[in-house]
Amino acid sequence: MNAKLIQVRRPVAAAALGLCLILGGAAAWVMEANGTVHGAGRTIAVTEAKDSDAQGERVSFTDGFAPVVQPVLPAVVNIHASKIVKMSQQEMPFMNDPMFRQFFGQQYGQQDQQPQQQREHSLGSGVIVSSDGYILTNNHVVDGASDIKVSLKDKREFKAQVVGVDPKTDIAVLKIPVTGLTPITFGDSAKTQVGDFVLAIGNPFGVGETVTMGIVSATQRSGLGLEDYEDFIQTDAAINPGNSGGALINVHGDLIGINTSILTGEEGGGTEGVGFAIPVNMARGIMDQLVKNGKVSRGYIGVGIEAVTPDLAKAFGMDTPTGALVGEVEPDSPGAKAGLQRGDIILAVDGQPVSDERDLRLRIAGMAPGQTVKLEILRNGQKLNVSVTLVEFPDKQASATQGEPSSNALQGVQVDELTPQIAHELELPASTTGVVITDVDASSAAAEAGLQRGDVIQEVNRQPVSNVQQYEKAVRAGGNGEVLLLINRGGATRFVAIAGQ
Repeated sequence: MNAKLIQVRRPVAAAALGLCLILGGAAAWVMEANGTVHGAGRTIAVTEAKDSDAQGERVSFTDGFAPVVQPVLPAVVNIHASKIVKMSQQEMPFMNDPMFRQFFGQQYGQQDQQPQQQREHSLGSGVIVSSDGYILTNNHVVDGASDIKVSLKDKREFKAQVVGVDPKTDIAVLKIPVTGLTPITFGDSAKTQVGDFVLAIGNPFGVGETVTMGIVSATQRSGLGLEDYEDFIQTDAAINPGNSGGALINVHGDLIGINTSILTGEEGGGTEGVGFAIPVNMARGIMDQLVKNGKVSRGYIGVGIEAVTPDLAKAFGMDTPTGALVGEVEPDSPGAKAGLQRGDIILAVDGQPVSDERDLRLRIAGMAPGQTVKLEILRNGQKLNVSVTLVEFPDKQASATQGEPSSNALQGVQVDELTPQIAHELELPASTTGVVITDVDASSAAAEAGLQRGDVIQEVNRQPVSNVQQYEKAVRAGGNGEVLLLINRGGATRFVAIAGQ
């Protein structure tokens, strides 16, 4: 059975043309400007966990988790979102059914050029973070909704406005016009450890408020392809469609995560014991910016980074694979102005070690534009310190390049001269130098390492190559040992290390 990652918003039903239709999940919606209200520079004074050990001590498998759960339940809400979508006849195959046309007329078969409107409804969950009606949830729960209603535990219902959304982390903040609410207590997700007991609270399948129990299966999960910035808490507490935006709490009743996604079987749609929550520390930082400014500003260096794999670490003379390898430096970027170079390995930020490229991306993105950071880098075997003043991350900037693992010799790769015409076809500047890969044996180590037809090899073992002759000479000079290539794919450069035979 194949597995897939899904966000756990629960679609309920859609009504169109007087017909009752059951639909699945929708694509991304477009946010309407008149449905947004900004916080006008205010901040939220959240309730933070203090001495919660006493409450935690009351929890046991004999007595259950009621002492922890009951105070938290009023802080978790149900969210009902709806939007208007259009469907063409191709999306409504019953229009061409002869029986349908016999009862409803031939004109229905002639409406393929007239998109039909319908209202789609979905359910999700949210967490009250302030007594005056601010609610934290997932962006995909309310994305593009024209109407959002929030139901409280006491059965009261309010129309909500969107304070701000951040699709890059799947966080959204809502506001309802009410005071005197009981907000949830914020914990510290950095203290969360694998094996900790956790409880997930939400509205799965629209059945009503539900609590499930499990443990923290993993922390700092990334590379799932769900969001641009991923640092998930993984849990086996049952999370199902409708749980999105709900609370993940610890045994002290403190919020440690916002439930957002599940790994599910291809045929199913329910939990497989692999759920993911956004750590509350990340969610809180995003929430504060959305409430204060209505948007999120992230720090930006202007370099493409990739993982330091064991093979790359060996190629760069490192004992252990750590840090983030600079594969590309954008012209006129903060990194370029600070003197960062392709091939530098960033080891630490402001004295704190960088474990990998994910760690670096999250930390830089979490810093404010205008802030100056000190980077410790490894260059040609020497450690250096470089100061970089961050600017705001441009929306159009693509994600950082990722290195590909490799394991065997560089064989089965055919190259040719890179002419201006070929460079143009590859959408590269005419000034690009190197050799172009014309074929890669699918069974070769190069293919396994990720090399593709159309990649341009610009360096071999840190030596620039401008033609086939230089390329072959550099490859021969490397013998049967490891080969470190710098390739250019679509204008983005990256390093690929391939071990020798």
